Amino acid sequence: MNRFEGGGNREAKIRYLDGDYQILQAGSYVTCAMTGTPIPVDELKYWSVARQEPYADAASSLEADKHAGILPNQKRD
Repeated sequence: MNRFEGGGNREAKIRYLDGDYQILQAGSYVTCAMTGTPIPVDELKYWSVARQEPYADAASSLEADKHAGILPNQKRD
């Protein structure tokens, strides 16, 4: 889906999967769980399957892992 296919200027509802995501409700953006920054759906690259959260960038994703108690190079179950 791209920004010209329905959804208007509202937040999308997304189910985050391993390496992909499923749009549950059309929208043009999602909101970064760490920064509150709107992320255009067609630019979404970082998310957590376990926490079902999107992130604006790799730094935000790493910060979320730290807050969740998952440190870099720590094995995840």
